[in-house]
Amino acid sequence: MELIRSGPGDVPRLVPLFDAYRQFYHQPSDPARVERFLRERLEAGESVIFLALEGDAAAGFVQLYPSFWSVAACRSWILNDLYVASAFRGRGVGRALMDRARAHAEATGAGGMSLATGRANASAQRLYESLGWRRDKEFFHYELELSRS
Repeated sequence: MELIRSGPGDVPRLVPLFDAYRQFYHQPSDPARVERFLRERLEAGESVIFLALEGDAAAGFVQLYPSFWSVAACRSWILNDLYVASAFRGRGVGRALMDRARAHAEATGAGGMSLATGRANASAQRLYESLGWRRDKEFFHYELELSRS
């Protein structure tokens, strides 16, 4: 498996994955909308997307948005989207993408990361918790504190 940081040229490979991800969350298929959204984010530098490739096949992606934790007065990243194509599930793709996202956050001096997931998404919750993420007691919201240098 190869993990690459996506740029605008990778949008055609990302569209089918991102469209399937949206459908998982009960949104209608809309490849044109997905392409426009991803291209805008990447061209404006508003998100960081890592793409997992198995040979020539796009296996999954993770998308991060820059943010800040005001009370801690530090940079943070919102892990907004994680998706692994059904044909590649159970092979460690999600874990590899999560590890790459964490490495990116650490490399940028972030004090932490946050994410939210659906209450019914038990497999994702197990993955996050196995990687040290902590479930908020009131919401299904996770935080991972990272050491700052």
